Amino acid sequence: MGVKIRELRRKPIKELQETLINLRDKLRELRFNLAGGKVKNIKEIRQTKRDIARILTLLKEHGQQKQKPKKDK
Repeated sequence: MGVKIRELRRKPIKELQETLINLRDKLRELRFNLAGGKVKNIKEIRQTKRDIARILTLLKEHGQQKQKPKKDK
């Protein structure tokens, strides 16, 4: 199973970015192995993509929280 969103929310941004890099490398390797016929578990590719999407979503949320403009009334 992939990474849980609760676990990711506890991690600092720097660690999320490192995890993102590692998952992208893993996905690249899985795709390469798939083309070579070495991948036995194709579901792992889908799960890795979803984990990447979760991390990107959290990073975007963190970015929006910092850049929220104040509304003057």
